[in-house]
Amino acid sequence: MGTHYSLRLVTPADAQDLLAVYSDPRAVPLFSSDNCGGDDFHYTTLERMQAAVAYWLAEYAEEGFVRWSIIANKTQTVIGTIELFHREAADYFTDCGVLRLDLRSDYEQTEAIAEILALIVAPAFSLFDCSQVATKAVPAATERIAALQDAGFTATAEQLIGHHDGTAYGDYWVRRV
Repeated sequence: MGTHYSLRLVTPADAQDLLAVYSDPRAVPLFSSDNCGGDDFHYTTLERMQAAVAYWLAEYAEEGFVRWSIIANKTQTVIGTIELFHREAADYFTDCGVLRLDLRSDYEQTEAIAEILALIVAPAFSLFDCSQVATKAVPAATERIAALQDAGFTATAEQLIGHHDGTAYGDYWVRRV
């Protein structure tokens, strides 16, 4: 638990708060939907958000990935999610913890992102048995990029190759153990 934010496994009760995140037109373009089978994570109904949460929990049960809710401690509001999974592949991003950070746009600030990353990045190496953690940050995500740099991430020109159809994805930042 950090000063302003904490993490816990996503729950079905989070769907209402998460709808404010995943329906936010300023936030959605900053999310990573790489290799997600066409899902752009833009959800505009509570039913669709509930289905997404149910899917995330099913993936957790099958050890596909874990998705945590990010809680603003002061208000106890869910303001985003972090997804993490261990990736083995025939590209640069092998033995890698892939991190997806989805935040409500009013929290897309360097200081907030830095505090949230501090909760999970260092433990991710042992939790996910990986030698590097990678996350996507599109060029427009200037606050996120500043937080990643402050957290020891460096930009890489390497592309993550999707396992569904071989699509190459860029704009990744990496931190090694």
